[in-house]
Amino acid sequence: MTCINGAEAEYIAVSDRAMQYGDGCFSTILVEQGKPRLWPLHQARFEKTLAALSIPMPDWLTVQQQVERIAANFASKGVVKLLISRGSGGRGYSPTGCESPSVVISHSPFPNHYHGWQQVGIELGVCQQALGLSPMLAGFKHLNRLEQVLLKQEIESCNWADAVVCDVLGQVVETSASNIFWRKGNTIFTPDLSMAGVCGVMRSHVMTLIKSTPYCLEIVKSPLDALLCADEVFITNALMALVPINQINEHSFTERMAFNELNKRLYSC
Repeated sequence: MTCINGAEAEYIAVSDRAMQYGDGCFSTILVEQGKPRLWPLHQARFEKTLAALSIPMPDWLTVQQQVERIAANFASKGVVKLLISRGSGGRGYSPTGCESPSVVISHSPFPNHYHGWQQVGIELGVCQQALGLSPMLAGFKHLNRLEQVLLKQEIESCNWADAVVCDVLGQVVETSASNIFWRKGNTIFTPDLSMAGVCGVMRSHVMTLIKSTPYCLEIVKSPLDALLCADEVFITNALMALVPINQINEHSFTERMAFNELNKRLYSC
């Protein structure tokens, strides 16, 4: 079932600016036992993104009710995707005349391979392609994901599960579909996303959880070498939660101290 502007439908207008320009944003939401996880964080990110893009806010109570109605169809785990575009209207790039945003809610099965990733960890490659610097859009999960499409092609051609992605300055940003954390001693590091990357909902949640652990957090601009010298590495997104990294290229990571500590607290607040 797909819900478009409150009604069941399968198609959106060709004139919608989501199709024409990628003019909007989206989020993928984990559903467990019929309930959407971390909804307040998803809504907060939407509000920040929509404000930055000058797209009018929807009626959040109605949107939440629609998300919960679709989520209720999952007895165990599932995925709900919420997409908000500027809607139809305007001429060329100008958004003038766009008055009614489009709200699209769809669902899909939970990616079952994430269960194995969570339990045993994965290996990462390192992408040769680099993310461009985009301070106007950095951090937002906007609809233009062409960089990620190209990165995914590279990852699949190398038979990697995922890969570390740097920006054009050689600074670690994220993986193709997740945020990245690493620990050295008593400090957990995660990249500064002010110039590139996506500020994930699980990233925000983990950053809050770190405050209740013995570890301190630093948001950094670091080259790949700093990541490869870590004691442990893990990645996060809203669907797979936390996944430990066993190896990046020839560099192995065997410790899971911070991973285990944070995994215990994952949905405790």
